[in-house]
Amino acid sequence: MKTFQRNLLVAAMAAVLAAPAWADAPGGAAAGGTSRAAPVQLLWNARLRDESVDDAAFARNARADTLRLRLGVQARFSEAWSGLLEGAGTASAGNNYNSGANRQTRYPGITDPRGGELNQAWVHFQGGEFGATVGRQELLLDNQRWVGNVGWRQFEQTYDGVALKWKPAADWTINYAWLDRVHRVSGPDAVNPLARERKLDTHLLNVARVHGAQTWVGYAYLHEDRDVPTASTATYGVRWLGNYVAQGNGPGWAAEYARQSDYRNNPASYRANYWLLEPSWTVRGITARLGWEHLGGDGVHALQTPLATLHAFNGWDDQFLATPAGGLDDRYLALGGKFAGGGLVKQFKWNVAYHDFHADTGGRYGSEWDASLGFPLGGGVHALVKLADYRADGFGHNDTKIWLQLEWSGKRDL
Repeated sequence: MKTFQRNLLVAAMAAVLAAPAWADAPGGAAAGGTSRAAPVQLLWNARLRDESVDDAAFARNARADTLRLRLGVQARFSEAWSGLLEGAGTASAGNNYNSGANRQTRYPGITDPRGGELNQAWVHFQGGEFGATVGRQELLLDNQRWVGNVGWRQFEQTYDGVALKWKPAADWTINYAWLDRVHRVSGPDAVNPLARERKLDTHLLNVARVHGAQTWVGYAYLHEDRDVPTASTATYGVRWLGNYVAQGNGPGWAAEYARQSDYRNNPASYRANYWLLEPSWTVRGITARLGWEHLGGDGVHALQTPLATLHAFNGWDDQFLATPAGGLDDRYLALGGKFAGGGLVKQFKWNVAYHDFHADTGGRYGSEWDASLGFPLGGGVHALVKLADYRADGFGHNDTKIWLQLEWSGKRDL
């Protein structure tokens, strides 16, 4: 598989660098769409972040001031072929945090190590209703509960493999991907090599139908981790979404059920259930969500989501990046929307959430408050202020995290 991976990436990079001047850029590897963009484009994303952590388990607080630059060249070779070559680098001011690569274990962890890496290198084919992407790429399926790019961290999670997309009808979409390797957010210099990347033999199938205001999804995720056999799982599930929001008012919902078991090289034998119930209501553009997410566990084994964008679930403090053996019940209330008024104020986005965490088998874990405020500064620059406060009651330690962030994205024709 290592030879396959090397050849696959070399082919992707060579194809991008050899792009003719008349090429056009695709809508994205995951989307498989096309757009009438310039022949060759330079893409960039710069993110400056200050993150501070006050963890009761450590005598010292952590603080990371990091700057991430992601730079790529995207091109169309013909009406059917396109490609992307993209690198990422992170610099940090100071070393008062444990990045996973700097050996500063006396500080709490902030997984934003300094360094550089090849982020994406893919070739994409689009022929009618069928698309295929080969190479190192992002994958974002549904809400990223099972498969995502962990975009919150400075280094994102990408995959070496093949992704196929077919639309047999206007309201049907079939996605299939085979993954050979996952490159993780700890970066290429992490002390633990398993935190850098893992060898896989993973098959992902996701079938979706959109009809009016409703979406139905069925999926089968057969994940074999060749480096960590206990992470190999087979997950089958269904998802149902809908909303009847009109003129800023109305109901919505999300419901999902999945069953997970051991798979292939996993030495364990277990079964675990997953479900999500999330009714919502929007009034004057402000949405309230009442949620119950259940990740089953029996005290020995628990349902896991190793390829997910985990920061987006079960609180922003990241207490539950791995599901405890006793499982997890996350019952939450969230409010979010935009401020009323005109001008710049109406572009301010805010969110507030409260989580109550319990074990599936056992007692209470703790609770958490989350809050964020995001707003544009013009010229493609966005600002974000974000807070997470976890109070332990049987699991982990009291922990508070604060983020201040500026992000600038753009593209330029070449």
